[in-house]
Amino acid sequence: MQIVNKLSMVSVVVSDMKKAKEFYAEKLGLEVVTDYRQNDNNWWVTLTFPGGGASITLARSSTTHNEPPKPDSMSFYFSTSDIAAAHKELNEKGVKTSEIQDNLYGPGSGVKFFQLKDLDGNQLTFAQE
Repeated sequence: MQIVNKLSMVSVVVSDMKKAKEFYAEKLGLEVVTDYRQNDNNWWVTLTFPGGGASITLARSSTTHNEPPKPDSMSFYFSTSDIAAAHKELNEKGVKTSEIQDNLYGPGSGVKFFQLKDLDGNQLTFAQE
């Protein structure tokens, strides 16, 4: 029996919800499906991908101690059908990215990718499908 079948959600603590929501929704193009806010320190925003799949929940909560994550504590891997177009669009939106590189999964894998950091220092890797 396969215990785990798929990833359904990733939750990440953010230091500034307004900026994080703008980054993931406006810069990356994810869709906000839930925006639940009690106050500035108890606020959750869930975003989904246009094609479905796992969601990302951004969290500011007294239960998460309101401490931003340490830089590089989370890594996200996103697929894109056109790596050059995605790279160009993000740069045009003012997002600082690495150059497009080859072989994400090791020599000979042929998978093109680039990386960037979100506002809390988490690493985002974009790979050609």
